[in-house]
Amino acid sequence: MKGIRIGLSLGELAGDTSGGLEASVQQFARAEASGFQTAWVPNIFSFDAMTLLALAGLRTRSIELGTAVVPTFSRHPFYMAQQALSTAVATGGRFVLGLGPSHKVVIENMLGLSFHRVAQHVEEYVRVVKTLVETGKAAFQGECYRVNAGLQVAGARPFPVLIGGLGPRMRKIAATIADGTITWMTGRRTIGETLAPQMQAAARAAGRKDSPRIVCGLPVVVTSDAAGAREAASKSFALYGQLPSYRAMLDLEGAKGPGDVVVAGDAREVERQIEALAAAGVTDLNAAVFPYGPDARASFERTYEVLAELARR
Repeated sequence: MKGIRIGLSLGELAGDTSGGLEASVQQFARAEASGFQTAWVPNIFSFDAMTLLALAGLRTRSIELGTAVVPTFSRHPFYMAQQALSTAVATGGRFVLGLGPSHKVVIENMLGLSFHRVAQHVEEYVRVVKTLVETGKAAFQGECYRVNAGLQVAGARPFPVLIGGLGPRMRKIAATIADGTITWMTGRRTIGETLAPQMQAAARAAGRKDSPRIVCGLPVVVTSDAAGAREAASKSFALYGQLPSYRAMLDLEGAKGPGDVVVAGDAREVERQIEALAAAGVTDLNAAVFPYGPDARASFERTYEVLAELARR
């Protein structure tokens, strides 16, 4: 599809981990055969995202494979870079590392770690990871991290690093230090009027030649009952309307709940909404297929095939 790459969200958000590891890996082979350019995996409470992508890399040849996203606070940047480089080798250089700080409720309440000075932490984290990925060594002295170490991962080559940059400082980090951003539950208007212009301006001011990559993650459903699908999605994704970072993006969009940013409608309407995302500055769609209606499997397949056809154009 002109102006935007169409990718799939696989793993937990796609609801396809219950069949086990083999079934999850097969989803990537199917996505590649269907013509999708990218596939993205969240790192939540099921399979480790990079382990899954390393296995998927051995079963595929061309599809780009990325994390959306791996939490930073719970893993030292040295070991993040080590695992990411190993995954990049397993995928034959088709890997994208999406990073994000996660949420206070996860980092503090669940893991018992400190969710302190988030933007400073992310900035230093990305600097360390990028340096290790690009040069194989880091001599970094910051406020959050002090790293003096090197890596030797045979066959590894540098790969893009994206961050979940929602706030103004995070967007600047994404545009000037990382290679772009990967969002979730952030609508077209917010991207077109706020996120994309700010990131593009920051990249230009930093003297970067390439525009930052903007990966937009949204639920997608092909249906004749868009209103009903949006209402169902608001219930299914209710948690994302409560987490502060996502709630801020929904408020900026003027959305009452997650359902208001879902890409929903018949095939032509879904195509039109994706075209609008591209016009707003989105470079990649990370589509989480959302089944809706009495036959969930049929709904999933209908949406999957419409997206695949758009990806093949």
